[in-house]
Amino acid sequence: MISIDYQSKLPLYEQIAQRFQTLILRGVLPPDSQMPSVRSLAMELSINPNTIQKAYSLLEQQGYIYPVKGRGNFVADSTALAREKRASLLKEIRRLILDGMELGISKGDYIHMVEDLYDRGGLT
Repeated sequence: MISIDYQSKLPLYEQIAQRFQTLILRGVLPPDSQMPSVRSLAMELSINPNTIQKAYSLLEQQGYIYPVKGRGNFVADSTALAREKRASLLKEIRRLILDGMELGISKGDYIHMVEDLYDRGGLT
């Protein structure tokens, strides 16, 4: 479920948080489902439980999960978060396309890049 890239410059807790964000936004982890316990996930990934706790704290601050005293962490309803993230990404894409147009990047170049990315599954 969660994989870590030890070669990445991104801290482990951010990698863990990002992976859970993706799983939550895609609906793999539905609202109100229980997150893995800090201890069990730390053992599974062979990392310090404080790293997992830091990732969970970040997810809680961002509204992806919520704690229940004595029971653990649960997935929050992410409908609004998904809508906000989508709007933010589309706004960023618009800005990048406009910047590219100023540099002479053609519509065809953009279409080719998008098709290539989707054909490869996002891998470069």
